[in-house]
Amino acid sequence: MSQIFRVKPIDAIIKDSASQGEDNGLKRVLGLPSLMALGVGTILGTGVFVLTGSAAAEYAGPSLIISFIIAAIACAFSGLCYSEFAASIPVAGSAYTYGYATLGEVVAFVIALDCIMEFALGASAVAVGWSGYCYSFLQDVCGPISPRFIDVPGTEYVLWKERWVPAGSISDAAAAAGVDISTLQHTVSSGNFLALALIVVLALLLVRGVELSSVINTFIVVLKLSIVLVFVGVVGKYVLGNMDAAIQNWTPFIPDNTGEFGKFGWSGIARGAAVLFFAYVGFDCVSTAAQEAKNPTRDVPLATLGSLLVCTIAYIVVCLLITGTINYTQLNVADPAARAIDATGVTWGIFFIKGGLTVGLISGTLALLMSLSRIIFSMANDGLLPQVLSRVHPRFSSPWTATLIPAIPVALLTAFYPIGELGELVSLGALMAFTIVCASIIVLRKKYPDRERQFSTPWVPFVPIMGSLISAGLMCSLSGQAWMRFGIFFIIGMIFYFAYSVKHSKLNTDVPSLTK
Repeated sequence: MSQIFRVKPIDAIIKDSASQGEDNGLKRVLGLPSLMALGVGTILGTGVFVLTGSAAAEYAGPSLIISFIIAAIACAFSGLCYSEFAASIPVAGSAYTYGYATLGEVVAFVIALDCIMEFALGASAVAVGWSGYCYSFLQDVCGPISPRFIDVPGTEYVLWKERWVPAGSISDAAAAAGVDISTLQHTVSSGNFLALALIVVLALLLVRGVELSSVINTFIVVLKLSIVLVFVGVVGKYVLGNMDAAIQNWTPFIPDNTGEFGKFGWSGIARGAAVLFFAYVGFDCVSTAAQEAKNPTRDVPLATLGSLLVCTIAYIVVCLLITGTINYTQLNVADPAARAIDATGVTWGIFFIKGGLTVGLISGTLALLMSLSRIIFSMANDGLLPQVLSRVHPRFSSPWTATLIPAIPVALLTAFYPIGELGELVSLGALMAFTIVCASIIVLRKKYPDRERQFSTPWVPFVPIMGSLISAGLMCSLSGQAWMRFGIFFIIGMIFYFAYSVKHSKLNTDVPSLTK
């Protein structure tokens, strides 16, 4: 039993990373701006532009702002812990590597399962969000386009007001207009091949190398921030000019609970915070790139906390404007930001928002796929996954097999499974990883009390304890279905660990003193 709790000391982890060398390992090419762009590009996307509407309509109403703040506080505690680990262990692998150095191999494997689920399903969800905005933009430009290849199989679409839309989304509007939906032209989607194509293209781009991917990602992030600024300017002006209507939309700020846990009231705020944790998935992506950072001990903590601060401010402002422009009861839509700017009557704004997001949401998918490949690459280097996944491209210095092989199931999942149903799983995976990482900081301080730290988590053990408690509390507010699906994934993963990983771990052949 003690074998599964063996740890890999920090010096051994750093030594293994350094032994790869520049010629056959990952190159250190990312500076602080690139790392900031990686964090902001991943965080700022689906959460603010897609999930805000449904979370407000189903869980918290205007008080969704409080949900964002709670989720941000949980991330801040976790971010401080991640930053100390990244400064102490500047290699690829993020939470998985941190757990390996402190709590033992089996715990590290559990964290890796959380991260794989978080990054894989997160990439799929963002790709689906991108395909929705892209399809809407194409219909704005080109007119009705068949939806056969932009949604999961079996999704029914109808031709409504010269646009193809999901049949369920216009039932109330059609009834109000006295139109029988069955009389409209119908079609059924065969799969979201638009999102699948995005996954494939971005995986190939990542194989080309992180430096080129970073340049493209930085450009997209600048565009995305421009979209947020335009949105705030246009909608903010509208809200200020119609303050009476905005106040009415914000009232009641905390809608009364319906009698069901998570449906408005304070339990709705908690459920909203847990669901919206998906919106913050990505700040931990910065630490997965530590092995490719030029100055990881300084830049990774700054980029982690900086990207979290920038995106939290953006989320609160955008959420306030959306709920002030449109009553929360009408926000259960896939494109709430577009609906809000459309309400202002600024027609060029809706065109800019959709067109910009068609490009902007790409960065989130790119960063999540990159983080997924680095976790898998680190596990393969440690022997916990097949060695084929540890190969580095001889020309591009990228973990090409760890990028392409996982991209296949991610692409298929994106095309054929209703990924929206798994959004809570992304939050669950992230929250569980954050809970363990926060607890690991206390262990790190006890195991390595004299180790030099260029960044130290303040107020230990208060910060890690609060990070663990808040993350665990948010996990408990997620649905039973999410826990059941995670349980199935966890059981499959642990079967693999005991059948393969524990036997092939490189710690089996390392010098015994290194594992003590």
